[in-house]
Amino acid sequence: MSIRKAVTAGSLESSDVLVTIAPAEGNANEVKVESIVIKQFGNRIRKVADEVIAASGLKGAIIHIQDRGALECTLRARLETAISRALAQE
Repeated sequence: MSIRKAVTAGSLESSDVLVTIAPAEGNANEVKVESIVIKQFGNRIRKVADEVIAASGLKGAIIHIQDRGALECTLRARLETAISRALAQE
């Protein structure tokens, strides 16, 4: 399932995360992660993102995650919301 235009979910407020999904060339997904806690939780953020993206069937997207110390449940919710918005465009 590919997307046509960029979508977002979340905010850059403290303890939140902004997820932006934009179309990419081809069917591969590219995940970019920025976080104020990247040293402590960078691997976990990427693992959660990979799990949610794989479960959704999303293809051909650039996923940009800008984390400001969000809990894992918040990250999952923002990713799921952004993905559902991206796929609803079809």
